[in-house]
Amino acid sequence: MQRRKKQSDEMSFFSHFKEMRKVLLFSVYAIAIGAIVGWAFSDYAFRFLAIPMSGLSEVHFITTTPMEPLMVKLKVSLIAGVVVALPIIIWQLWSFILPALKSNERKYLYFIFPSSLLLFFAGAAFVILFVLPLCLKILLFAGIGAIDTTPFVTKSSYINFVFTLALSFGLFFQLPVVLILLIRIGIISPQALAKYRKWAFFVIVILAVVLSPTPDLMTQVLIIGPMYLLYEISIWVGYIVVRRRTKMLKREEEEVI
Repeated sequence: MQRRKKQSDEMSFFSHFKEMRKVLLFSVYAIAIGAIVGWAFSDYAFRFLAIPMSGLSEVHFITTTPMEPLMVKLKVSLIAGVVVALPIIIWQLWSFILPALKSNERKYLYFIFPSSLLLFFAGAAFVILFVLPLCLKILLFAGIGAIDTTPFVTKSSYINFVFTLALSFGLFFQLPVVLILLIRIGIISPQALAKYRKWAFFVIVILAVVLSPTPDLMTQVLIIGPMYLLYEISIWVGYIVVRRRTKMLKREEEEVI
């Protein structure tokens, strides 16, 4: 895929709207093609997504409407389409944002793109491997000792729950990419991030409470922990980025002299 042409320093609102329209169209087309491919593998995809439920012998999937099996297959196909199209979606979004930067800063797209993609998948994998098994045990069996009940979960509600969690964590895991980009272009410094880490932790807690897809405390803790860890990692990576930028500037000055 070719990069979008460089935008001029000043663009009209209509020009920005046209560029955003291109981003959305490319993304929608990519998801549609991915969903068509995902339809053939939707049954295998659902089995994979249902792995966290396999260890809960007391919980059973049920179907409540005649249309539910078909709708579940469509939802899983759509999720597969998003996964397949994710590289295109992330490329399109960042390539729309970065042209607003200086010409020598647009090259960061080739660092941001793979990092952003990897972190998104890392967030989704974290959900499947750690968050879902723990959340399911807590949410499905909370208060079950008070009343004798048997947990049943519809396939449709389960897929919605998994998709919401995976999407949320995938977006939360983009924090290092954003912070390191801001450090690299000189808007913030790692020293400032380190100085205000207490405030950052407070903001992360607020975001976890407000944006958590579930109201339970455990899910919020599982959001806060990785996000703050990624924040600390961003600080240390930021120091490395600043040192390299300083060395590069000194080298350019020596070449000029």
